[in-house]
Amino acid sequence: MAGKLLYVITLLTALGFLLIGYDNGVMGGIINEEPFQTTFKKPSASLLGTIVAIYEIGCCVGSILTAFVGERLGRKRSILLGAIVMLGGAGFQAGVSTAGAMIGARIVSGLGMGFLNSTMPVLQSEVSPKSSRGRFVCFQLSLLNFGIMTAYWTGYGFAYVTGSKAWRIPVALQAVFIIPILAIALFIPESPRWLASHGRAQESLDVLSRLHGKPADHADVVAQHMEIQNAVQVEASLGSGKWSDLLHEDELKTRRRLMIACAIQFFQQIGGINGLIFYMRSPLFYRGNFFALVSDKPALLAGAVFTWFFAASFIPWFLIDSLGRRKLFLVCIAGMAAIFAIETGLIQKVQTTNSKTAGAVATAFMFVFMGLFTIGFQANVWCYTAEIQPLRMRQKGASIATACNWITNYAVVQFTPSGIDNLGWKFYIIFAIINAAFLPPIYFFFPETKGLSLEAIDLIFAPPGAIGEAEDKAHVSHLEQRGAATPPELDLKE
Repeated sequence: MAGKLLYVITLLTALGFLLIGYDNGVMGGIINEEPFQTTFKKPSASLLGTIVAIYEIGCCVGSILTAFVGERLGRKRSILLGAIVMLGGAGFQAGVSTAGAMIGARIVSGLGMGFLNSTMPVLQSEVSPKSSRGRFVCFQLSLLNFGIMTAYWTGYGFAYVTGSKAWRIPVALQAVFIIPILAIALFIPESPRWLASHGRAQESLDVLSRLHGKPADHADVVAQHMEIQNAVQVEASLGSGKWSDLLHEDELKTRRRLMIACAIQFFQQIGGINGLIFYMRSPLFYRGNFFALVSDKPALLAGAVFTWFFAASFIPWFLIDSLGRRKLFLVCIAGMAAIFAIETGLIQKVQTTNSKTAGAVATAFMFVFMGLFTIGFQANVWCYTAEIQPLRMRQKGASIATACNWITNYAVVQFTPSGIDNLGWKFYIIFAIINAAFLPPIYFFFPETKGLSLEAIDLIFAPPGAIGEAEDKAHVSHLEQRGAATPPELDLKE
């Protein structure tokens, strides 16, 4: 049975993902309403796109900064710093009245989010049990989707409020998540793997004991502690941890692993999901707006999509650690590509004939697309990005991969309005092709990581001479089955 500390840390990271979701959704719920438009003097579509998308630039910069200082600060202090900056940014956003000030405030908030978003998946992966690591990340992503849904319905509710408080209050409500993050982060210990990699073995053992809910001399705790210590020694012997390791292919395949992490984060965003989330309530979204054809309250229908998005996020809880990462990626992305191809034809019919039937079918497929995304892609991406990195490069690698996510997110949010306006239904052909293009690299280059400890994942990439039996990759699963009963150093040296 896991100790209370595991659940406290999971609560912390869950609040972080709630905040990410709320932040991703809050602007979509307020930017098209009259109070926001009046405060900012009816901004053009281009300026509106910049106000929304500039946040992603701040997040990207924050992620890059985390790559440089996060390993030195540690997981705990990185989260504290990010939350403090975000709290200031939220207050700044809620108080401004000009577009320039709002852009500056969005950048400040983004900087803080970059620290949180880069660090929280790493912390969760480093404290979660190997057999259910994916499920813990799924829990976080369900809460991210709950945050998006909450932001959307909050914006919908405040649409009936007059004056600038109709948008200022939803923006200020970010503090509801940020303040508890600060409070919890003050009292949790550091990650045991970070402690071990910084020469604090005894503290690492103490934290592992609390995570397991067992005495420090219990066989399970000792076995995991020795496994982590062995991984630290191996990586130290290979010189892992330097920035230069990211630029050439070292013996732990650090560059390859970084490229995999960056690729999957790029795939997640370039596939078009945030184009849907940010602009679903906007008249810009789907020129011809098939939601308006299906319902006389299209905003309510869009809200139903986000509610389904949250509900569907519970499905991968039961799949990610049984089917594995690769199968979920491949099956669901293939489905997403097919849906975009189908939607292209349906939207063309909506835009040329105003067909209510085509609009209804397009709406149904939108629900299917959102479900496939959250089932096979969303939780999978954040779990995979953190666990695929070697220990001493985990913070750097995860931060750089997260920066790729945010800069791609910025690009999609920025070009989606213009793409829809200029290309109409043809715009969706691009996303169909992009999603289909993900399948070959995932199939050929992405290894399966389900059920493996973070140290055993290293064995997939380690050279034959680094760890005795690691040349037999099939031995990894055998090693995992024996790990709790037999001290890992015996497995590695017998």
